[in-house]
Amino acid sequence: MVGYDEFVTLSQSRNSEERGMAAHFAALAYLNHRGPADEQAALYAALFGFLEDPSVKVRAAMAYGLLHAACAPRPIMLALLHDSAVIARAVLQYSPVLIDADILPLVAQFDEAMLLSAAQRQYLSSRLAEALIARDILPVTVKVLRRSDISLEAALLRRLATEMAGESGVRGAMLERDDLPPDARFYLVAAVARALKDLRMVKGAIAPERLERVLRNAADTALTRIGEHEGKGARAYARTLAAEGSLNTRVLLHAVINGHVFFFAACCAELSETPAEKVFAVLETGSRAALNALFTRCGLSEGVRNLLARLICHARTVDLADDAAARHYVVTALTEELIAEHGGVLPDQLGEAFAYLGEQNVLLARQAAKGVMAGFVGTAQTAFPAVEPEPEQRLALPAA
Repeated sequence: MVGYDEFVTLSQSRNSEERGMAAHFAALAYLNHRGPADEQAALYAALFGFLEDPSVKVRAAMAYGLLHAACAPRPIMLALLHDSAVIARAVLQYSPVLIDADILPLVAQFDEAMLLSAAQRQYLSSRLAEALIARDILPVTVKVLRRSDISLEAALLRRLATEMAGESGVRGAMLERDDLPPDARFYLVAAVARALKDLRMVKGAIAPERLERVLRNAADTALTRIGEHEGKGARAYARTLAAEGSLNTRVLLHAVINGHVFFFAACCAELSETPAEKVFAVLETGSRAALNALFTRCGLSEGVRNLLARLICHARTVDLADDAAARHYVVTALTEELIAEHGGVLPDQLGEAFAYLGEQNVLLARQAAKGVMAGFVGTAQTAFPAVEPEPEQRLALPAA
């Protein structure tokens, strides 16, 4: 407990540390005061007196006492916001008294340190977050994007995905966000693939052709998996892909083979301009004729229509979403059927599809083989026969 006389002595001291103690005591006394109104007014006036102190230590001590209080005097906190940098940054980051109307007019004048302080406020509105991003300072943008508690406009996220896809920090922060639009997510995944392709360590470890196949397959999987994750929003995603010309035979085959049936149905519904419920019914129980009619409305060629119809019939009998061996079986069966049907001479319209099936056959065979070996190791009861080393052959030398 500090008496009034002692408080006056401290506040009039020539020592800035003692005046700082008095300023801190005054701040705490104001926040915890429960007495008469004239005492509250006196404490309020005392705070303004310390605000005029020439020492940064004194003003910082007062700011520290008021920093986290929701009932701190607004005029004091606004004045401290324009104080020296060390005080202003702390007030900007921690004071709950400040509102958007206090901060937004100043964003254009803030330096990077102040912008980072604003980005770390406990509550950050979408409006203030967008103003901070608009300053176009990379560390600030990344800091805001990593705030999962802030909702950002889809248009803003799409613009950032397009303009800043080359920045790894921005890519990582955006890909962690749940509100990232699916088309922007795929664009960023494609940017990651391009960055990996150009990475010297990756190029030195994997042959160029194989690297191209691996990255292409990863991009296809990302595209279809993003659509599958969207659920009811998959059709809007498919519409965007169709407008960009990204819905090709390879993507449709990849969606079915990997068990991404909701995305495949959304693509068919969008391409055929058919209600999703009707598309689901046809894919689930429709005859070959019904499947061909649906794929005709999608604008697919005859060879691709027949191939997809066969693939759907195979997919109804196995679990393609989780079983790599089943996927390998289906791809192998389709490949053999195509070769047998066309006598080894496939029409040009099936060239892309056959090339894709060939790539998948190798990839899925490797995955299935890993699963078989792991299962064999876990269940085998007998050991491989040991190989006995041959007896050492000694060189016999004639006696001297």
